[in-house]
Amino acid sequence: MGLKLNIILGSTRPGRAGPVVAKWLERAAIEHGRFDVDLVDLAEFALPLLDEAAHPSLRQYVNEPTKKWSASVNTADAFVFVTPEYDNFPPASLVNAVQVLLREWSYKPAGVMSYGGVSGGLRAAQVLRQLLGNVNVHALPQVVPAPFFSKFIGDDQVFTPNDEMRSGATLMLDELHKWAAALKSLRSD
Repeated sequence: MGLKLNIILGSTRPGRAGPVVAKWLERAAIEHGRFDVDLVDLAEFALPLLDEAAHPSLRQYVNEPTKKWSASVNTADAFVFVTPEYDNFPPASLVNAVQVLLREWSYKPAGVMSYGGVSGGLRAAQVLRQLLGNVNVHALPQVVPAPFFSKFIGDDQVFTPNDEMRSGATLMLDELHKWAAALKSLRSD
C-alpha cells in the first residue's frame, strides 16, 4: 500500500467513549484497503502541556513523550482525528498534541470524525480544522459526525454506525488517499 494513516484518538479522559468510536474507524480504514493503518491513542503518550523550551519548528525536543509523539506523527502520510466535543472545542489534550509539534504535520492531509450530542461534535471539528491549518495540514472539508453517538454503542461496547456515518467515512478516506498521495512529493523529510 505505501501510504500510512494515523487515526489519532484525541480524548485522554478516564471512562472516555473515544476508543470504541476509533476502533470502528480503524476497522473501516483497514477494510477501505488504501492505507497502512495505525490507531494512535494520545493517552499512551502522556504529553505534558507545552513543556519544550525550543520552538517546535526547531525539532529540538528534550522530553521523551514529545520525542515519541514526534516520531509517531512524522511517520504518517495522513491523519484522521477522532474527537469528542467539550464546550464546543476539541479536548485540551488534542489541542496540545497538535501545538507541541510543527514540521511533522506539514504537507499532510487530515480528516475528522467527531462525536457528541445533538451536534455530533461538529463545533469541535470546525475548531480543530482551523488549528490544523495553522500547522500546515490540509484539513479536509469532509467531517464524519456521530450525533448522539452513545445510541450507536451496543451492550458489547461495539460502535455500530448508521449508513450516513459509514458512507461519510468512505468518502473521507477516499479524499484522504488522493491528498496524501499528492502531498507526499512536497515533503522533504
